[in-house]
Amino acid sequence: MDLLPTRWLATWAALNLAPPSGLCKQLLRAWDEPQRHYHTLQHLTQCLALFDTLRAHAEQPADIELALWFHDAIYDVQGHDNEARSAHWAVQALATGGVDAARCQRVHDLIMATCHTALPASPDQALLVDIDLAILGAPDVRFAEYTRQIGAEYAWVPPQVYAVKRRAVLQGFLDRKQIYTTPAVAQRLEQPAKANLAKAISSL
Repeated sequence: MDLLPTRWLATWAALNLAPPSGLCKQLLRAWDEPQRHYHTLQHLTQCLALFDTLRAHAEQPADIELALWFHDAIYDVQGHDNEARSAHWAVQALATGGVDAARCQRVHDLIMATCHTALPASPDQALLVDIDLAILGAPDVRFAEYTRQIGAEYAWVPPQVYAVKRRAVLQGFLDRKQIYTTPAVAQRLEQPAKANLAKAISSL
């Protein structure tokens, strides 16, 4: 995590641009807010690390990297528009830094794809969504940690209600014909994710 500011600068340098002053600190503070337990700097760091192994599959890798930085930048545990607000922040911040309108729009659309309510509209959206959902195929210890972290974020929900709602979310992913649509990710994570989901559903 200590390397995140350096990586942030490198991301902008690849675009031949300099980031707006103070933006990195604002993002890191946002990702470190106390209401977060899963949607934290740990999640951001793991997403970026996984992307490093999949960069060759990206059509516009800079767009995906920027979208990863912003995709959960705003996270209200009781909110229903976190993705939209994060995407709006991204567009404003990137435009301020001189990023062209077409790239800003692509980053916006990438972030909105993480709502997970519709099929990704492009290979890059599919890759970003698969990276965001990679936790579902994590090894047992990390998946158990993730389960606890999500539970902590929703501690304000009555336990019986949480169990019903969480089971529905997990079953929705398990019922998909395919969880991951990027072949390289599916090959690695599809079966572990299905096993993790089935186990988690049975424990609720």
